[in-house]
Amino acid sequence: MKFLSAGLTNPGMKRELNEDNFLILKDEGVFVVADGMGGHNAGEVASKIAVDTIAEFFHAAREDEDVTWPYKLDPTLSFDANKLMVCVKFANRRIFKSSILNTEFSGMGTTIVSILAFDGQDELYVAHVGDSRCYCLHDGQLSQVTEDHSLVNEYIKAGQITKEQAKTFPNKNVIMRALGMKDNVLVDIQKRQALAGDIYLLCSDGLSDMVPDNDLEALMRQDISLDEICQQLIDLANANGGKDNITAVLVKVTE
Repeated sequence: MKFLSAGLTNPGMKRELNEDNFLILKDEGVFVVADGMGGHNAGEVASKIAVDTIAEFFHAAREDEDVTWPYKLDPTLSFDANKLMVCVKFANRRIFKSSILNTEFSGMGTTIVSILAFDGQDELYVAHVGDSRCYCLHDGQLSQVTEDHSLVNEYIKAGQITKEQAKTFPNKNVIMRALGMKDNVLVDIQKRQALAGDIYLLCSDGLSDMVPDNDLEALMRQDISLDEICQQLIDLANANGGKDNITAVLVKVTE
């Protein structure tokens, strides 16, 4: 399989500063969206540290296959899955330490969602922390791949509120897990089969909160370039209010 990609970010209609960052490393097969936490100091710094750390990590791994990981490898995961998980943990520690050493960055954090997909392989890995999401369009049907690490999602899982009620939930933006909150972080990671024609969307909540899933699906089903789809996703989020920064990265599986 081969993986085509495109990405775009926009500050939205309500905010001057864009605290989102994204990363596309085609040679390393790395795709990332990081959303700096708007309620904290220096969210844009946290998201930048995250993508820069991941880029440095995979560049180092390319040069040195025996690179020393800062964490013990998980024997239940493949080597590639471990690389993805460890680089996110490494980014978390760097953000956390920076927030401690620099008072102006105190309390900063970021969510993250990422894909590791190498050309020539028939599987890929998705890792995330927080409420930045991964979706997959398969046979024209869109499904959410990741599960939000948010307070509102905990209420949904407990059956205390419905997904419809969640749209007006008063503490909708409370994040239960993010990079920079603690010295260590639990990373959710999953392996998926890479199927020709599938399109993956990585996005910040500035897109998923502003554009309903059925509209995401309709835009992603179009027979146009990935760059054009990214632009239309951003445009629709802004047309619907653009209350937050908006970032979209698309990854398409081809034979």
